[in-house]
Amino acid sequence: MMKTKVLLVEDEPTLAMIIRDTLEAQGFEMLTAGDGEEGLRLIGSERPHIVVADVMMPRMDGFEMVRRMRQTDRLTPVLFLTARSAVGDVVEGFKTGGDDYLRKPFGMQELIVRIEALVSRTAMLRPESTANDGDTVMIGPFRLDTIRQQLILNAHIEDLSYREAEILRMLAASHNKVVETRDILMMLWGDDSFFNARSLQVFITKLRRKLAKAPDVKIINVRGVGYKLICD
Repeated sequence: MMKTKVLLVEDEPTLAMIIRDTLEAQGFEMLTAGDGEEGLRLIGSERPHIVVADVMMPRMDGFEMVRRMRQTDRLTPVLFLTARSAVGDVVEGFKTGGDDYLRKPFGMQELIVRIEALVSRTAMLRPESTANDGDTVMIGPFRLDTIRQQLILNAHIEDLSYREAEILRMLAASHNKVVETRDILMMLWGDDSFFNARSLQVFITKLRRKLAKAPDVKIINVRGVGYKLICD
């Protein structure tokens, strides 16, 4: 049976170690990040089954991380961990895309029960194709297989790099809507430096060439903002 992959985003090292060790002992596969920026990068590269995130963190807090995550990933469940107790903070957590909220201090058994419930609920919402043959995304006449990293048009198969496949997946998840350049860079490169932005432009150019076989499928540059995938 496949292990549940949990991404824990927590900046307090001792608590992160306790949670990681406890969940690993219970059979979970654990990934850890110390802030929201690192968490966002791991969400894109590792695609966990669930994200467990602290709210107050350096560089990027949990709310902002999940807000950016939800622009391209609306299904992966998020459980917030926080010492905050104000009703307004709880409401903000749900508005940014959180699915559940656990206040510190908490019992490990309660955390495990909440994780299992969220993962089980989400599994029922996933299409059968993702459970059996990986993630297949339709982009006009193309099929994007994000597991094999292939772009398929009829009998023609284009092999993609990891970043090419993930950029296309992010754009397809918000097709006809702009995906901000910063969000792509933070998710796939881990920072939004000028040099990484130039690298992203190179990947976009490569993808445009591969999509050129279907004239109605285009990646549009929205100057100063980001990119959007058009499928007429």
